Amino acid sequence: MLRYLTAGESHGQALVVIVEGLPAGLQITVEEIQAEMARRRLGYGRGPRQKFEQDELTLLGGVRHGRTLGSPVAIEIKNSEWFRSDKWHEEMSPAPGMTTQPLTQVRPGHADLVGMQKYGFTDARDVLERASARETAARVAAGAVVKKLLAELGVSILSHVIQMGAARSKAVERPTIADLARVDESPVRCFDGAAEAAMIEEIKAAAKDGDSLGGVVEVLGYGIPIGLGSHVHWDRKIDAALAQAIMSIQAVKGVEIGDGFEVAGRRGSAAHDAIHWDDEAREYRRESSLAGGTEGGMTTGELLVVRAAMKPLATLNQPTLKTVDVITKESTVSFKERTDVTAVPAMGVVAETMVALVVAAEAQRKFGGDSLSEFVRNAESFRSSLG
Repeated sequence: MLRYLTAGESHGQALVVIVEGLPAGLQITVEEIQAEMARRRLGYGRGPRQKFEQDELTLLGGVRHGRTLGSPVAIEIKNSEWFRSDKWHEEMSPAPGMTTQPLTQVRPGHADLVGMQKYGFTDARDVLERASARETAARVAAGAVVKKLLAELGVSILSHVIQMGAARSKAVERPTIADLARVDESPVRCFDGAAEAAMIEEIKAAAKDGDSLGGVVEVLGYGIPIGLGSHVHWDRKIDAALAQAIMSIQAVKGVEIGDGFEVAGRRGSAAHDAIHWDDEAREYRRESSLAGGTEGGMTTGELLVVRAAMKPLATLNQPTLKTVDVITKESTVSFKERTDVTAVPAMGVVAETMVALVVAAEAQRKFGGDSLSEFVRNAESFRSSLG
């Protein structure tokens, strides 16, 4: 069974991720992982930190001579800022001691206050360092590996931004993996050129006011095998697993599979994907993607469509959000850590990762295999049996 675990804090020495359950024989290099992680730093409206974060990677275990061994893969991502600044050596030291600059003006919309209450902390940094979206760098590293695994089955997963603030794409055409470079070249990772310009204007206006923006990304999965997930238990349903994975991304507040919210307002006669038999291809096909490529908690083999809604970032460049100092109990405004105007384009890359991790885990559950050749052979055997 494929699973992963991350560790590390935003300004600590490093992030670490361990991925267990990968078959032996999958080719992977540090350069391939770094290329995927560089996509996480893309997007108009990002803050200065993205310019000097280099995500220096080390493969610590599970890979030999460029291929996986079937044992857990361990990846370390050094924090370049920690190594450049003595401040973080002191603030984030694991040695016994205490800070001289506790953060007590908790930020609305963050984990600060509730995390301090839950764990009994008096310094918000004890919470925010792990709650930070910097943690997603470790997830993207894991995602780079599982995307390579899925590619062996002919599966490709990509994302594009369909809404930024009030600006929303009205395009019907969706990008394919052949369009990924074009999407990533867009300043807002938008496939729709007309909407791209409006999104940039939204970001400029928010930046001028020292404010932030949220938005919506759409993740698309092509070549997904039929039958991943299951109808037999609540926690085996693929759409439930996807929703949980997407909602685990920092600042995501909504998930939609297919046209979920829109079809809720339709009659049943216009809310489902008609099925027909393709005699030439000798397979069943759906005539639309309203259900987003899932039915009854299982993948149908059609295009997988998952959307994620991200709230505006809660740290503003002009701190105006009212709060309370947890020590004095006096009203104040929240403190400011370095922030972006928006992180929606980057969130799309993280959402790709989460979809890939769920799909790969379910593919491993269904097809098994200790080696890559066995995994692929089992998948091909299942596909051929459907015909």
